[in-house]
Formats: sequence, structure tokens, C-alpha cells
Amino acid sequence: MNFFDKRIISHFNFEIILFILPLIFLSHHLIGEISPMLAQKQILYFTIAFMAFVFVFFLPIRKFIGFIPILYWIGIILLFAVLVVGTTKLGATRWLQVPLIHLTIQPSELFKPIFILMMAYLVHKNPPSKEGYNLKEFSYLSFYILLPFLLIAKEPDLGTALVLLLVGYGILFIVGINIRIVLSITLILAVSSPLIYTYLIKDYQKKRIHDFIAEKPSYHVQQSIIAIGSGGLLGKDIKEATQTQLKFLPIATSDFIFAYLVERYGFVGSFALIGLYLLLISYLLILTFYFKQDFLISVFSTGVGLLIFLDMSINILMVIGFAPVVGLPLPMFSYGGSSFINFIVIFAILENLLAFRFKAGYEYTKKF
Repeated sequence: MNFFDKRIISHFNFEIILFILPLIFLSHHLIGEISPMLAQKQILYFTIAFMAFVFVFFLPIRKFIGFIPILYWIGIILLFAVLVVGTTKLGATRWLQVPLIHLTIQPSELFKPIFILMMAYLVHKNPPSKEGYNLKEFSYLSFYILLPFLLIAKEPDLGTALVLLLVGYGILFIVGINIRIVLSITLILAVSSPLIYTYLIKDYQKKRIHDFIAEKPSYHVQQSIIAIGSGGLLGKDIKEATQTQLKFLPIATSDFIFAYLVERYGFVGSFALIGLYLLLISYLLILTFYFKQDFLISVFSTGVGLLIFLDMSINILMVIGFAPVVGLPLPMFSYGGSSFINFIVIFAILENLLAFRFKAGYEYTKKF
């Protein structure tokens, strides 16, 4: 069978899987200690994610590359639909109710792999010159970055919106932009920051920033810092991890799971987890430069690396009180089905682009 051609298997990147598996196993272990019921439910998410990985891996992405813009605009329509007929929870309108079944989806999460794939498509179709993208090209690419940013920020979900904004422009900076554009953007941001804070940021977002700057952090962050401090160098036995076991630490399985990790395994455990993330991110950026002539791989790999770095950094800084609480999960580590499955789909796309890089049209043609 063509799908199981040995050349596809030989080009499958097993190193990425080896970086991801420890995150999954450790996450499941910690969640099982806090809530065995959630750990059982997490196995269901793992199963769905595995099936999604296999399905996406065998999709003929390179053969039907022209469908990527269609997926992008479907995603934009869903984001716009959220603003019109979206479901509101906890003061934010971020979900859509699926007709006929009692199920909601969060289009901003589903949009992440499509967004990175669209950036790869745009650069693939119009690679930068040696001097980098000029103002006209930069403005054209910015349209595809700013449109979803504005729609997601309007929900409001400023955390996700800013992450996508930084991923999009991070990709462009790494691919190459004329230096004058970079300097101009830096100057504009420096001058406009006070105006953005005064007129564009909502009151509850200002409150988060104010609470972050204030001397006393929120209750969630206070309990998180206590849990982290009590972990010491090597952590505590499960029975002595009272901050989590006695429910002082809220949302210990999702947003604040890093605090529980440090309570259980101390500084050494936190250093190991961050090191694992940095190894994965570094490897993705190595792929970026190794496959610099294949913009589908290099841009997508860059986008995935930036996405993981930003999500990880913001979550950890939030948990230790160095950033406002914005509700971004720790990638492939926090409990939750949509975020986990989404990242697995993202890696399935990357593996697809890598494994089928010599099979344009899914018919083997050796390039070199």
C-alpha cells in the first residue's frame, strides 16, 4: 500500500514524538494524583488525539495545498460567527453551540493550526527576497495576521489573540523583513502603547494588569506561590503536598498545574520540565533552518516553536506571579481536551509535511 511506503516511515520524525511523550506521561501522572476521575477522562482525550493524529498525518496536504486559504476563511467565518451568535461563559463570548447536539466548540483554538499553516502557505507562495519583505509585501501578510487578532480580541480573548499576533509576526521576523520596517514598528509600538492601554483595553483587562502590578497578587496566584515555595529543592511526598491535596491551590489540574508539579518535585522537577520544553522548541527551530528551502516545513515549524514557547512562558510567568492571569494552559500538560487535541493535530501536520516532503502529489519524485 502506498500509504505505508517505507520511504514515508523513514522520513517520519520520531525525535519530536520522543520529546512529547514525557510531557504527556508526567501530566497524566500528576492529574491522576489530584483527581483520578479526570485522569480517566484524559485517557479519552488521548485516544481521540491519537486517532486525529493518524487521520491528519495521512491527509494529502501538499497535494491539495490550494485548499489552505479556504480553511483559513472558514476559520475567519467561525470567529465572526462567535461575535454574532456565540455562547457566553464567565463574561466572555468564545464558543459556538453545535446544532442538534449539546456541544460547544471554541473556534479560536481550532484556528491555531490553520493560522500557522496559512502563514506557511503565504510564505511558500511568495518567498522573501535577500533584503526581506518590503512594505507592500509586509502589509499584505499583516492583513492575514491582524484580521484574526481583532476578531479574537473582540470576544474578548486577549491572551489567545496576542499569542497569535506574536506568532504571526515572529514568523515574519525570522523569515526576513526589511530592517527599516522593524525599526518603524518598534517606534510605533513605543509611542502608541499608552493610547492602546487607555482606549483599546477593556476594564477587566486593565484590572488584571493593575492587580498584577499591585503589591498583593490575586488569591489564585498567592496560593500558587505558596505551593511553589513549599516544594523546595526536591519537592514533597504526595501526602505532604497539602496546598493541592487540601484544595488551597485552585485549578491545580489545568491553569496552575505547574505549581503542583513544583510542590511535588521541587526546583529540580520544574527545571526538568522547562528544559524539556526548551529542547522541543530548540529542535523545532533547528528544523526551521535545516529545511530553510522548504517554506512549508520551515515556517510551520517556526510557528509551532513560537506557539509552544509563548504558551509555556506566559503560563509559568502567570503561575509565579510575573504576568497577569490570562487563562492560557501549559501546552500538552494542563488538563483539557481541546487544547491537547489541538497541539497533537498541529504536530500531525508537521509530521505530514516532513514525511511527505519528497512526495509532491503523493507520487514519489526524488529531489536530490
